[in-house]
Amino acid sequence: MTSLTPLAFAALDLLNEAPMHPYEMFQTMVHRREERNVKVRPGTLYHQVGRLAELGLAEVVGTDRDGNRPERTTYTITDAGRTALAEGLRRMVAEPADEYPEFHLALSVLENLPKDDAVDAVRVRIVALEHERDEYDGAVRDIHAKQLADRYWLDVSYVHAMLTAQIEWLRATVARIERGDIPWDGPAVPTQNPTNSKEPTR
Repeated sequence: MTSLTPLAFAALDLLNEAPMHPYEMFQTMVHRREERNVKVRPGTLYHQVGRLAELGLAEVVGTDRDGNRPERTTYTITDAGRTALAEGLRRMVAEPADEYPEFHLALSVLENLPKDDAVDAVRVRIVALEHERDEYDGAVRDIHAKQLADRYWLDVSYVHAMLTAQIEWLRATVARIERGDIPWDGPAVPTQNPTNSKEPTR
């Protein structure tokens, strides 16, 4: 199956809900705050919808014009598109992807910062993550108010849980550094005691 970009996959999901024209899709994504999951840009979205049509995953079902505005083309998903959507979902959920977050790299070389700078930087990140989690708390309250079924906001629930886990791990790590449980100097590999490294006598 042809690999789809995250934005194309999100567009295919919308077309599976109902026929739409790209501008309507863009408005829907913005309203649903899809930028949490994909980078939403009108021009890129139009291109991706056209690509879906080229691949046979979507097709044109009509055009309309509102006053002097440009003509709008409405698309719908095809059977092949539904198959691609289902296959893509199974793969994305079941198979962990190779991802390279910037923060993972930073953690792997954090020892290059002085101890106090490293601790300060982590604390700044904790505050930023707490603010982000507060925003998700607000989103959860809004979703509850709308009585939206749980299956439609699993992504919000997942991100909230991951933010909480990150915050807890970072706080614990800062505490370990400050207590000296994670030494910030000395060799990368402790030197063995010569007496302990000898082969046992027979």
